[in-house]
Amino acid sequence: MDRMVSFAEFRDTAIVARMHAPENAMKLCRRKFLHAATAAAALPMLSRAGWAQAYPSRPVRIVAGFPPGGSNDPYARLIAQWLSQRLGRQFFVENRSGAGGTLGAEAAAKAAPDGYTLLLAATGEAWNSSLYPNLKLNYARDFESVATIARGMGLLVVNTGFPVHSVAELIEAAKAGAGKVSVASAGVGSAPFMFWELFRSMTGVNMVHVPYRGGGPALTDLLGGQVNAYFATMVSSIEHVRAGRLRAIAVTGPTRAGVLPDVPTVGETVPGYEATNWYGISAPKGVPAGIIDRLSKEIGAALADSGIRARIAELGDTPFATSPAEFAKLVADDSEKWAKVIRAAGIKAE
Repeated sequence: MDRMVSFAEFRDTAIVARMHAPENAMKLCRRKFLHAATAAAALPMLSRAGWAQAYPSRPVRIVAGFPPGGSNDPYARLIAQWLSQRLGRQFFVENRSGAGGTLGAEAAAKAAPDGYTLLLAATGEAWNSSLYPNLKLNYARDFESVATIARGMGLLVVNTGFPVHSVAELIEAAKAGAGKVSVASAGVGSAPFMFWELFRSMTGVNMVHVPYRGGGPALTDLLGGQVNAYFATMVSSIEHVRAGRLRAIAVTGPTRAGVLPDVPTVGETVPGYEATNWYGISAPKGVPAGIIDRLSKEIGAALADSGIRARIAELGDTPFATSPAEFAKLVADDSEKWAKVIRAAGIKAE
């Protein structure tokens, strides 16, 4: 079998051939040159295939932009466990909270594009560029979309000691007690923050906004009575509602949730209100296509697994499978939608 010709061999062969047989040397040089050029041209294709087959050869980090206790963390750990079992290497979660998830996203974007750092992406990737005018991060420019995991809606919950049982009562209480009714968020730019800001802009009510570094700390203070209300993600709050520790007064989706059929939508009181969220896996721009495809297929397999689907349903969300191209389009479409909302409502990062 022919082997690749080194530059030194090619050079020496050419020199010797020119010294002894000029005509034959030229033929020999051409053959060796074409052989070397063909082999070199094949290297990128072989390398891409090799990367995908060998991946992963060491542990893989999944960055979650919020602390444990919120909604990003459970999905990051669910997929990390699945990929660890399927691919034979550890996938571990690193929580990098702050600035509505942008600190974690920036850390992931700066990582080497080799597939060993991934991002648990969420709906915030679609609105952060509009919400933060000076944000250096741009999802379309800095990330490759890999696959979505789940789609869901928010849940408007209140502390059980707060005497409010409906959206109408919350609006009335906020108007009557100006500056006294408080609403938590998981930080500026988080889904709870945006769901609240949309509600505020559509109702004209003002409540004291109390931002936290994530959904976990926000829920802790809500449970303890330090704040009155919270536009939580379904994932982070549904177990507290089921256990009677929090009172759910509305869901933020276009229809009632199958897991809480007796809880009305916000839109039943505030016509036109609708806010949903999604979760997925992304990678820094430049990760080899073979690795993107392999991860996408494995996550797709997870969403076809009955155990994974049941777990997502328990969290109150719906399994949501897309291809990398479909995921990228989803982010682009949502970015346009939320940019219009942010401009119309005058929403600004504090």
